[in-house]
Order: sequence, then C-alpha cells, then structure tokens
Amino acid sequence: MTDIHPTAIVEDGAVIGEDVRIGAYSIVGPNVKLADGVILESHVVVSGHTSVGANTHIFPFASIGHKPQDLKFSGEVSFLEIGANNQIREHVTMNPGTEGGGGYTRVGDNCLFMMSSHVGHDCQVGNHAILANNATLAGHVELDDFVILGGLSAVRQWSRVGTGAIVGGMTGVEFDVIPFGSVIGDRARLAGLNLVGLKRKGFPREQIHALRAAYRALFESGEGTLRSRAEAVAAESADQPLVKTVTDFILEKEDRRFCTPRSEN
Repeated sequence: MTDIHPTAIVEDGAVIGEDVRIGAYSIVGPNVKLADGVILESHVVVSGHTSVGANTHIFPFASIGHKPQDLKFSGEVSFLEIGANNQIREHVTMNPGTEGGGGYTRVGDNCLFMMSSHVGHDCQVGNHAILANNATLAGHVELDDFVILGGLSAVRQWSRVGTGAIVGGMTGVEFDVIPFGSVIGDRARLAGLNLVGLKRKGFPREQIHALRAAYRALFESGEGTLRSRAEAVAAESADQPLVKTVTDFILEKEDRRFCTPRSEN
C-alpha cells in the first residue's frame, strides 16, 4: 500500500502509483507522476512536469524537476523523464528541458546519482550510469550507457560521452569522449581505454585486443586527421563490434572535437 507521511504535501493532480512511499516533509507537485514502488525519503521535492520510473529511490534534500538553470528559459512547458530502478542520493539536482533543447531531459534505468551530482537541462542520460559525488552535467550533455563520472568531475554543455567510458575524479570534460575511453586531467585528456570496465562486462578477449589495436591506430598515429584515421579503422575492422562502436561515434557527426592523449584533434 502507498504510504504518505502526514507532513508530506502531495498536490492535487499528482499521479501516485502503488506501493509508493513519501517521507516526512516531502513535496510532490501537481504535474508529477510517481510510478509503482517509488520511494521518496524525507525532505524531497519533486516539481514540474516530472515522471519518476518504478522502484526509483530518492534521498533527502534532492531537488527534482525545478525550472532549468538557463536564462533563456521563459516558463515554457518542458519535461523531466526519469527511468526505473535509479538511486538518487542526497542533494542531487535534476532539471527539465528547454524549448531550445527539445523540451526534454531524460534519465535511463538503473543509474546511481551520488550526493550533490547534477543533471542539467536537456541532458540525455543512458542506462547504468554512475555519477559520483558532485559530478555535474551542463545543459545538452549526452551520456551513453554504462558511463562512470568520478567525483567533482564536470562535463561541458553539448558534449557527448560514449558508452562504457570513465571520467576520472576532478576532470573537466570539454570535448567528446569516445566509447570505452578513460579520460583524466584538469582539462580531460584521453588516458587509454576503460579496460577494467570492458573485462567486468565480459567482452571477449579477442574483441578487447581488436579495440586496443584500433585505439593505437586512432590515437598513436600521427598520420592524417582523427576522422580520416577513423574511416580507415572502420573499413579494416567492420566485423569487430567494439571497434565499430568507437568509429561510429567518431564519424556520426562532423565538426566535433574529441578528447585525445595530446588534447589535440
């Protein structure tokens, strides 16, 4: 049965699923949807046009769905969609989208947002992402599945971080991070591949070896541009799924800049 503490405020219009628990002094706005099994601990505020997926657990003093931190925002209706089975810890902030970014901020399933992490307006976060304490996403950031952001790291607006990549603590990401990449530094430079993550996910040894060879061809060769090297690697390794994930990411959009070992492109 749904359990709403007497001191909590659930405004008229809110949609509350089954087996939801809303703790003391929490506030749920009129356009909020909480799916089955959601838990709001005490002092949680969920506002705006926000939907929270099943079995997501939100901890004290999180601020979810308040208007974007964007001076161009003029009060237009926009949305925050949070998936299922997420853990959203103390003091986390998540903002809805803006008209200029498509109107939606989306968070996938099975993510962990540690204390004081932030998801800015119009961000698109995949599944199984981990944001450690005080990790922050500016507006319009794209995080693919299984990305890990270390504590006190920051990702600049409009940047992309590819699947399986890891960002070291206290790292500022200014450019796109390739899938399975590992970046570190005051301003992020590519420090290799996230080999530990690849092994933990059980990828076959031969695929990892192929990816390591592709990495050397992409980032340890001085011939041509990164894009031309990616085209060559893609042609040579069309049957290697991990390599294809990286080359597709690089070639998907033109005029992008990427984190590299030398902070060059």
